[in-house]
Amino acid sequence: MTTVEPATQPRPQSAAAPSPFPPIAEYAFLSNCHTGALVAPDGAIDWLCVPSFDSPSIFGSLLDRQAGFFRFAPFGINHPTSVVYQPGTNVLETTWKTPNGWIVVRDALTMGPRDHEDTITPHTRPPADDDAEHLLVRTVECLEGNVEVELVCEPAFDYGRAPAKWALVGDDRHAADASGAGQTIRLQTDLALGIEENRARARHVLAAGDRAYCALSWDEGLAVPQDADEAEAQIDATTRFWRAWLGRARIPDHRFRDPIQRSALTIKGLTYMPTGATVAALTTSLPETPGGERNWDYRYTWIRDTTFTLQALHMLNLDWEADEFMQFVADVEATEDGSLQIMYGIDGRRDLTESTRDDLTGYAGASPVRIGNGAFDQKQNDVFGAALDSILLHTHRSGRLPRRLWPIVESQAECATQVWRNPDQGIWEARGAPQQYVSSKLMCWVALDRAAKLAEIRGDGASQEKWNTVAEEIKQDILDHGVDKRGVLRQHYETDALDASTLLAAIFGFLPGDDERLKASVQAIAEELTEDGFVLRYKTDETDDGLSGKEGTFLICSFWLVSAFAIVGELQQARDLMERLLRVASPLGLYAEEFDAETGRHLGNFPQAFSHLALMEAAGRIILPEMTAEV
Repeated sequence: MTTVEPATQPRPQSAAAPSPFPPIAEYAFLSNCHTGALVAPDGAIDWLCVPSFDSPSIFGSLLDRQAGFFRFAPFGINHPTSVVYQPGTNVLETTWKTPNGWIVVRDALTMGPRDHEDTITPHTRPPADDDAEHLLVRTVECLEGNVEVELVCEPAFDYGRAPAKWALVGDDRHAADASGAGQTIRLQTDLALGIEENRARARHVLAAGDRAYCALSWDEGLAVPQDADEAEAQIDATTRFWRAWLGRARIPDHRFRDPIQRSALTIKGLTYMPTGATVAALTTSLPETPGGERNWDYRYTWIRDTTFTLQALHMLNLDWEADEFMQFVADVEATEDGSLQIMYGIDGRRDLTESTRDDLTGYAGASPVRIGNGAFDQKQNDVFGAALDSILLHTHRSGRLPRRLWPIVESQAECATQVWRNPDQGIWEARGAPQQYVSSKLMCWVALDRAAKLAEIRGDGASQEKWNTVAEEIKQDILDHGVDKRGVLRQHYETDALDASTLLAAIFGFLPGDDERLKASVQAIAEELTEDGFVLRYKTDETDDGLSGKEGTFLICSFWLVSAFAIVGELQQARDLMERLLRVASPLGLYAEEFDAETGRHLGNFPQAFSHLALMEAAGRIILPEMTAEV
């Protein structure tokens, strides 16, 4: 009789499994502060949405290898010698060694002096002196020998649904228009183009000293550079823009200077200049679990990001950007009960209805690919604290409380007063049953505490007293029900499970740094909610988040732990973890949402604003006491 072995469960997909998709952290990020692009190691643009961050993609190979790409690189060579940013910029420089020579390629989403009204992505904020040119410009120069360069432009509009229809422009084979899904873009180059069904292609051998260029335009009138000199001038202007912007930042002369600078450039690159909003990440549906379903669209603005964004911008003396973001928050429409949504579109729209694109394979098979975010109408009670902490930060910095912000203070304080006792979905937008999350109540405390301080600034003693009373009531309730027998803050009132969001108790000053409960909570998370020293949001087998599969460690939570260590006086532990986190940055100094401690791979959407904001916060917590000690 033959014995049949029981079927074994398939092993979870590894983040390092062989795949035609490049590792997430090996992508380079370009931006013109209206949209952004990801450049793969082989020189292909694998992600670009035009004209804005949340538009449908025209190059989507990041999520399906058939969804469009744009490569400008040596023919037959896929691995460059060096990929770097020009210092102080979001302009990319890639050096290639081939059997016969060397070339260098420069890529930029270009910025230039504003000389006309932008009708492509109209501004609601005052336009700056320099603005997006709605152009992707790529140049190449042969340094030595001779190198055959290949251009392949294969757009697929509407997230890959509509292959391009090409038509040559003029009679010299140097320009062609691609159309699909109601969009038209123009490719211009000094190479001779050929049309091969849904792609345009060119090949040319460069000798030492030779240059070439290509440019892709979605600007009004499809304006493009006409020669290599003009293309290089536009990239040079973009370099000057980024360096001038960074030059206005106050960055301390410290060993953390470079990661702070790169984080600042990334946050600026994720800012949508027309409205002042900041997207949470450039991408949608990069998986938190390899091959799994934890895939979300992050091309929107989360209100909870406001306070971390403002902290970072004000710390760097970038007050204009901070004010723009605050004005965006002031402009958005509240819900029917007067509360702010947890997230909005970068144009301020409220409806972010989620759909799936089942025709796309997803990154390395992770599906579904989601467009929109179904959490937009969730009730998450932390939103009130984030909004009011932001307004207090802004008021302290600007020295005045703008009249248009006071109604937001009143409405959010009232909303927090009404709902703080209610269960919600929590800061992590769990799709399981609502719970009495400690971090949500903590942020309601922040809301009332900050509202009281704002009332004091305004001279409204009655509101100050009323809101202080509620803040104390919330605080006592958390300490009565949100602390376990060990004196450690819980995830929610019905569990002893840990949650990294309780580290916000340190960052927002809920408890002083010498409080034993705070110290115990920080150490418990460090010892029990980590993998190889990196922090998990929570343990998925202890939390009903409505999803299957394990996720990686959350980089923002690890940076929060750095800050918390510093706050409770464990400065050496803070330094040790900070150094480890800096070592796991991408080759270009970028961070995704998560880090897989087992494989060393980044997971989730990329680059992730929250990770970079938390890096700057954590760096500041270490730098300040070190500089103070020197004085």
